[in-house]
Amino acid sequence: MAASPSTARALNDRLALRLLQQEGPLTAGQLKQLTGLSRPSVADLVERLTAAGLIAVVGEAGEQRRGPNAKLYGIVADRAHLAALDVRTEGVTVVVSDLVGTVLAEAAVPITGDAGTGPAVEQAVALVERTAKEAGADRLHTVGIGAPGLIDPASGELRDSISLPEWHRRLVAALQERLPEARVSVENETNLAALAEQRDGAARDRDTFVLLWLGHGTGAAVILDGTLRRGASGGTGEIGFLPVPGTRGMPSATDCEGGFHSLVGAPAVAELAARHGVAPPAGSASEAAGAVRAAVAAAPPGSAHARFLDTLADRVTVGVASVVALLDPGCVVLGGEVGRAGGETLAARVRSRLAVVSPLPAEVRPSTLGGTAVLRGALLTARDRAQEELFGTP
Repeated sequence: MAASPSTARALNDRLALRLLQQEGPLTAGQLKQLTGLSRPSVADLVERLTAAGLIAVVGEAGEQRRGPNAKLYGIVADRAHLAALDVRTEGVTVVVSDLVGTVLAEAAVPITGDAGTGPAVEQAVALVERTAKEAGADRLHTVGIGAPGLIDPASGELRDSISLPEWHRRLVAALQERLPEARVSVENETNLAALAEQRDGAARDRDTFVLLWLGHGTGAAVILDGTLRRGASGGTGEIGFLPVPGTRGMPSATDCEGGFHSLVGAPAVAELAARHGVAPPAGSASEAAGAVRAAVAAAPPGSAHARFLDTLADRVTVGVASVVALLDPGCVVLGGEVGRAGGETLAARVRSRLAVVSPLPAEVRPSTLGGTAVLRGALLTARDRAQEELFGTP
C-alpha cells in the first residue's frame, strides 16, 4: 500500500533532518542528491521545516557559481538544550549541550559518602541548574543520566541496591521535580558507554559486540544486531556475579564477592599489582588504573610489570571467553578505568589468550573514548530522545 501524502511528507522531513544531523549544513541541491527527492519536493520540505523552526539558513555554499551562492540549511541548534550526567559514588559530572550535541558548559562536583542523602541530592541538582545557566539555557528539554546499578525495565528507574548510595535513586525524582518541563531518564553506565562506543568509539564498525567494564564495578553491556539488550529484569551483563575458579568462594544474590568481580574489580587489580611490586604513580585517582598504566609504560618481557599484566590478562580472559562462548559477539571492547589504562597492551594479551581457549573468533579492542564514554552515551541518548520528539516520528 502506498504511503499517504501526509505520511510521505513526514518521512521526507525526517530523512532530511537526519541528514542535516549527520552531515551538517547542506544546500537544497545536496539534500536533493542525498534523499533522491525531486527539486520541488525538497523545496517543499525546506519550507515546512523552516516554518516549523527546525532548520534555518546558516550560511552559503563555498563554491562560486553563476548567480548567487546556494544557501546552506542547518538544524536550529538552540531550539532545545540538553543535559547529561555521569553519576558516580563519589560525585557527579554534568554537560549541557544544544540540540546538535555541541557542549556549551561542563562542571563536576565531588560528593562524599558522609554527605547524607538530602544534601547529596541538592548538590547534584544545584550543579545541573548552575551548568544550564552557564550554558545560557533558559530551560532543559531532556536530561539523560548514567549511573551504576540495574534499571527496572518496567518503570525505567534505578533498582534499590545496598551497594549504591540512596541519593542515586532520589536524584531522578528530584531533577524531575525541579525541572518539571524536562524529560528525565536514567540508564546503566555500562550500557551508555557501549552506546557511545558504537556511535563514536571502538565499535563503530560493529552491529554486534560486548563492552566489558573493568573498574570500581564490573559489568558488561550487550549490543546485538544494533540493539542494546537489557534482559527480562534489566540485568543483562551482570558478569561480576559470574562464578569463576580462582576465588575464595561463591557469589551470593546480594554480593558479587567470589564472582568474576573478585578477579578483575579495582580492589583485586590493586592487590595483584601490589603482589608484583607494581605501584601506581603518586596522586593517581585510581590505584588500580594507575598501577596498570605504570605497568604498560614499563613492561619488558620477564619483568615484574610484564608478569602482572600477564596475570591480569589471564583473569580478564576468563570473563571474555565466557561472553564469547554464550553470545558469539565477534568483538569485545575493554572499557572502564582498568580497561582504558591497559589499552592495546592489555587487549593484545587477552586477544592472544582467547584464541587459545575459544573456538569462536572474536576481536578484543580497547575503548577509544577514555573516561568520557558514559557522559557521551548519556548525551547521545538525550539528543536522540529530544530529536525524536521535536522532529516527529512518521
